[in-house]
Amino acid sequence: MHCIVTAGPTYEPLDDVRRLTNFSTGRLGSELVNFLASRGHEVTLLIGQQATYRGERHAKRVETFTTTANLRDHLKALAPSPVDAVFHAAAVSDFGFGKVWERSPEGILTEIKSGKFPTRQGTLMAELVPTPKIISELRLWFPKARLVGWKFEVEGDRAAVIRLAEKQIAECHTDACVANGPAYGPGFGLVDRENCRHLDGTPALFDALDRLVQEDASRKTRP
Repeated sequence: MHCIVTAGPTYEPLDDVRRLTNFSTGRLGSELVNFLASRGHEVTLLIGQQATYRGERHAKRVETFTTTANLRDHLKALAPSPVDAVFHAAAVSDFGFGKVWERSPEGILTEIKSGKFPTRQGTLMAELVPTPKIISELRLWFPKARLVGWKFEVEGDRAAVIRLAEKQIAECHTDACVANGPAYGPGFGLVDRENCRHLDGTPALFDALDRLVQEDASRKTRP
């Protein structure tokens, strides 16, 4: 089965020198790639240029992305090829930069545009604008694939994270969502359209994700 795994952070440029990004190493996605490859799957890894994890990557194909728009382009380019599952674990930036203003000591705002914004005078004010939600387009590009998203939350509790995962599945027409982060607590929750299954660690999570792919393969080969 051909699986696509996205991992690591995107970034959004403020100017030609500075960036907005996420605290994501790309480790979990890279380890998922290795697990899927060990189970005999053909894996394409899309990894963020800023990912700090340097462990082995046993993917048949590795592509590096930069911004959210660039990751979107990589995924869309893979749409014509046969794809059985997409595990969208990348930490996509929720915001990019819009307009930038310089505030003088007198409080006057002046919009500025530059390859490198000055920092010696006044105060800079940057507008944050939402980035497009890639996961909402996956079903359009991969209509027959198993689609699994991620919901990492810092604030709230486990029940709240599970509700957000269920909302993602309903709105984005995905098959499952992995809930984790400080709000969820130790382990992972694998949420589908019917329930949430708690998994203690990455081995259990990876095995459960592989089962999703294997179940789909069984249905396709069934007479």
